[in-house]
Amino acid sequence: MTPAAIPIDAARPAPLWRRLAAMLYDLFPLLGLWMLTAGLWAWASGYDARHPHPLARAGLQLLLLAVSAAYFLVSWIRIGQTIGMRAWRLRLVREDGGGLRAGRAFARFLLALLSLAIAGCGFWYAWFDPGQRTLHDRLCGTRMIRL
Repeated sequence: MTPAAIPIDAARPAPLWRRLAAMLYDLFPLLGLWMLTAGLWAWASGYDARHPHPLARAGLQLLLLAVSAAYFLVSWIRIGQTIGMRAWRLRLVREDGGGLRAGRAFARFLLALLSLAIAGCGFWYAWFDPGQRTLHDRLCGTRMIRL
């Protein structure tokens, strides 16, 4: 179930500060999911945090990344918003105003993650873009709009 298309001509672009506020807000449900995931991982695998095996640590990190991806992908695909985006009245849409499909949402997640890894450079691109889009939005053909 993808959200209904929004007329893109009437949509206002989301300023960078609102996006960052929504990201901060999204950190709270993610922290809860990460703690739950790590606890279940430790219980199921006998993970010893004092003397972790390098492969066990890498496995846990990959699992936490997968949980993060699932949080964003399910939110973006089903309703076009994460919890933080709902609070700040933002929605992620395609260039034509329609909802995202799995491939585009996954590509956006990976590019946004890369943007964060290189000091947020992809996010700062929004300051110079006339539509206030981030680099990963431009590359994926998406835009963040205010509701």
